[in-house]
Amino acid sequence: MAVSVCTVWSNLTIFCLFIQVILVTSAISATSNSTAFGKENSTNRYNQDNCTPTEPSVTPTELLPEASQPLPDSGTLLLSVVGGFDGLSHPSPSLPTADNFDSLFSQFISFVFDPEGVNEGLPAEVQASSGYQFGDVLATAEPSGQKGIFYLPAHGVTADCVNSSPAVFLKDQTSRCSQRLALDGDCSSLQALRMDTYANVQLLAGRNPDAAVVPVDVASVILQSMKGAQTELTVSDGEDLLPIRTTSSGCANMVLKAVYVIKYKSSGELVNASVSLVLGFVNTSRTHNSLQQEFQVIFQADGGEPAVHYSGNPGYVVGMPVMSGDRATDGISRSINLRDTLSLLQSTEDQDCLKGPHQRSPVLFGQDYMSGCTLSLEDITNCSLVSQSLLNVLRGPSPPQYVASFGNTLLENVLDWVPIKSNMNPTEVQSCQIPLSLHLEIEWTKYGSLVNPQAQIVSIREMIETNQSSLALLSGGSSIVPVRSSVAFIPVSAAAVPGYRAAPSINAKLPFDFFFPFV
Repeated sequence: MAVSVCTVWSNLTIFCLFIQVILVTSAISATSNSTAFGKENSTNRYNQDNCTPTEPSVTPTELLPEASQPLPDSGTLLLSVVGGFDGLSHPSPSLPTADNFDSLFSQFISFVFDPEGVNEGLPAEVQASSGYQFGDVLATAEPSGQKGIFYLPAHGVTADCVNSSPAVFLKDQTSRCSQRLALDGDCSSLQALRMDTYANVQLLAGRNPDAAVVPVDVASVILQSMKGAQTELTVSDGEDLLPIRTTSSGCANMVLKAVYVIKYKSSGELVNASVSLVLGFVNTSRTHNSLQQEFQVIFQADGGEPAVHYSGNPGYVVGMPVMSGDRATDGISRSINLRDTLSLLQSTEDQDCLKGPHQRSPVLFGQDYMSGCTLSLEDITNCSLVSQSLLNVLRGPSPPQYVASFGNTLLENVLDWVPIKSNMNPTEVQSCQIPLSLHLEIEWTKYGSLVNPQAQIVSIREMIETNQSSLALLSGGSSIVPVRSSVAFIPVSAAAVPGYRAAPSINAKLPFDFFFPFV
């Protein structure tokens, strides 16, 4: 008689459950017996003198649930229940409300920025050194004489700024967060928006409390308009530009960005520190009572070459600057100054082409860009001089000759750098021609596998358009001629074609007696 597998499996399951019930029942009965036995022994105690029962004496250790009691050799199991505690279970978390949100936020924000314990596990000689080690939190000298921590605003659980992000030695970091604004009173009362809050910082050169004090110097102050135009200000030592209320819902001279550059020795001691600030105007009616701020910390070795920042590994990353340089005897020389890299003229309101200074923006990979300026016909007195000056404004003070094919191309690999081809050479122009536009056409392709393609620049052309007729006709009767500069990224990747392997060829060799005895 055939028995199905499902029937056998169900019978085994019922049998196992029955055995478990018997074992649990035996354990409960044994526990109750041992408990009754203990109570009987504790209550039936007699005095040796008159053989009368006496009250049991209880010691403090017997009241403790954790105390170990001697058990009789009866093979029983003693269970101890502790009341009033959750044991190994997790308590139910408190639901955030409008009343307890601040307390819960301060309770759970510590795991995001925790400066404690960074020196644990280090050797004794490393902990005893005076200089900072990798990962140490930078210390400050407070006005009260106490040792503090160099904090920078950063976003926590939400996008709001939290002053709990310590600056860590040899770790470049960039943070962006939103600062809540309440412009009911004076704008200068908001410490997070004041220039002196980020400029008047006293860093300690080492980890010891008696280390030398390194003040933070103001390297530059840039004023940004509501439309994004930036102008560098000349600020004397010790001068602070305090926020000023302009309208009922707007303030000026508010900190939008702060970039710290800290130089250090090989021993880990700080040499100097500087900060570059960007101040701007804020209108709370447009920003919904919030302000976007950006903070950055960069570490540089003292006396050494500044770190070369790449734009991809290996392919370019969209939004990163296009690497450029000039030909040298031993390879390619590259400048870290944005004014000497591949850049375009930055548009500002009513910008005159022949009246500086001119702000420039680096060419970012994968992002088309257009800007320009205006040329007044009244300023054209010397045609050749104006033509050369305008060409220098469009190209930049030091235009590069090569761009890197990949985002991490090395300087010594000259063949991996693509030359910039131009359709105009000023020395070959016979007649006076005024450049009216500069357009960069960058062709790029996807290199590598289809799973992870890498962006590679294959060619770049500079196309300069000059006037073919009179400038008076181009202006349309006015005395202003627009001049443009632009860049366009053109993908030239070929369409992916699926590849098929060739059909395998059959090369079968049978033994000579394979068909024996039929043949």
